[in-house]
Amino acid sequence: MNTKRLFGRLAAATLLISAFATASEAQVTTHRVPKYTGPAQARPVRTTPSYSSSSATEGVKFGIRAGVNVADVSGDAVNTFNDLAEYTNGALTQEMRPGFYAGLYATLPLGPRFAIEPGLGYSEKGTVLTGRIPLEQFDFLNAKVTATGRLAYLDIPVLAKAYITDGLYVYAGPQASLLLSGKARVQAGALGFNALNTDFDVKDQLRTVDFGVVGGLGYQFQNGLGLSAGYDYGLSSLDKNNNFDAQNRVIKASLNYSF
Repeated sequence: MNTKRLFGRLAAATLLISAFATASEAQVTTHRVPKYTGPAQARPVRTTPSYSSSSATEGVKFGIRAGVNVADVSGDAVNTFNDLAEYTNGALTQEMRPGFYAGLYATLPLGPRFAIEPGLGYSEKGTVLTGRIPLEQFDFLNAKVTATGRLAYLDIPVLAKAYITDGLYVYAGPQASLLLSGKARVQAGALGFNALNTDFDVKDQLRTVDFGVVGGLGYQFQNGLGLSAGYDYGLSSLDKNNNFDAQNRVIKASLNYSF
């Protein structure tokens, strides 16, 4: 009887110890998060816009520019050629004069999208006036008179450039132009022959300094080459004696190289 009680007590103690150990193990076991086995997802990375060498980010640049002008004179341009107006009785047709443009510039960056560009350039401007001699008895001769105003200036623009996209920009700014020469050529002829070909120096009748504003757009490639097109709008009257009101107007297109 004692032996049975001893075995019973031992069995009860064993069960009690086993239950206590199981409970303790359950309390100290940490919770494990199942490992993710799906496709990896890349974290988004913020990037800042970058601009190549064709924009205003690589410091001061210098360059050369050359191109063509198509010039005209607004206002009362007829009075600049009184002799021609008398020959044709004032019946004149005004045309634009082609010319040449060449110069130097420096690009001074003010940030990733803005720059200041002062420049210096030689520019040919002027206008062309044509008319027929108003004599009915000579109509069959098709007699014509042509006057060409040939003006040459030293342009000094100070432009502000704003990049719309990498390479593409717009520009605008003031410009002072110093008159280098001013000539007028009067030609008269009939049946394809020239009967009159005379040059006049009109520089003394014109203002030495012409002020205006310029604007346009262009594209600068990464290899340094670029192209642009713009418009010059003169603000000063050309006649220094204020006998007539006429201003320079110029459409221009050019190629440039920055280095």
